Amino acid sequence: MDKAEIRKRLEAQRRRLAELTGKLSMPNGESEADAPSELGDYDQHPADMASETFERAKDLSILIGMEAKLTDIERALERLAAGTYGVCEACGQPIGEARLEASPGARFCRADQARSERKVSSVSRIA
Repeated sequence: MDKAEIRKRLEAQRRRLAELTGKLSMPNGESEADAPSELGDYDQHPADMASETFERAKDLSILIGMEAKLTDIERALERLAAGTYGVCEACGQPIGEARLEASPGARFCRADQARSERKVSSVSRIA
């Protein structure tokens, strides 16, 4: 795959993620100030408030994940411009084309990605 095609794919994914991130940031056009609050809705059933809180927490979690993916795409575009796109940041070996097809923002080869995830997983179990 040539550099122009890679850039085109990364920019398309960046636009898609930015659009989705924007939609999650302000659901139905409401701001944080317009969001339901416990104090303002005293007649609302506690289970309804819990459901709303859960949905907002879920949306926030999805938003954080999408923003992280967007950051990965931005970094991939920087690596593409620097000529280091497709090279594992840990071992310096080429990242497989199939992996880059599946995850264009990949920073690590499969082996180093697995190592990184195991390390994070073991640290989170300790904490």
